[in-house]
Amino acid sequence: MSMAEDTPSPPPFVEVFCEISGKDYRFTAGTKAEFAVSVINRKLGSSKPKALYIEASKDGEEPISFGDGASLVSYGHGWRLVTVIADSDSPGTEKEGPFQTQFPYVLSTGSKDSKPAKAMKAEFEGDQSLKYIGRIMFAFVLMFILGGLFTVALENLPRLILLFNNPSM
Repeated sequence: MSMAEDTPSPPPFVEVFCEISGKDYRFTAGTKAEFAVSVINRKLGSSKPKALYIEASKDGEEPISFGDGASLVSYGHGWRLVTVIADSDSPGTEKEGPFQTQFPYVLSTGSKDSKPAKAMKAEFEGDQSLKYIGRIMFAFVLMFILGGLFTVALENLPRLILLFNNPSM
């Protein structure tokens, strides 16, 4: 037997334990954490608290949190993937409301000198609407310029044809 045959292959799936339902949910290895959380929340229904994110935990070790775009992986013996629930009083889970669960990166990167997240979102939307209106105005100006050029060209087209067909030149 070769050495490659001796090592056990990792399972083609990962299990995520949901503290709310008490069940293990299986996902293929490499599934995005955001998708796994949405599937778990959908299966829980609307009456139960929601899972915020997934983390790998092991006794005596610092938990490893999976971001929305992270792929789920198994870290080996003793590590377990678990959901972190919204109404948990454990450290590291805040109870800010729906805005924080939709944009956790905005709140986590802010400093004490930065603007509140809601003000940043409103300012961003205002900037976007001004850009949108500006682009529409630019499109109208461009249409009128092109329309004027085509009108002048079509009005002068008979003279241009006569100029090329005139045998006296």
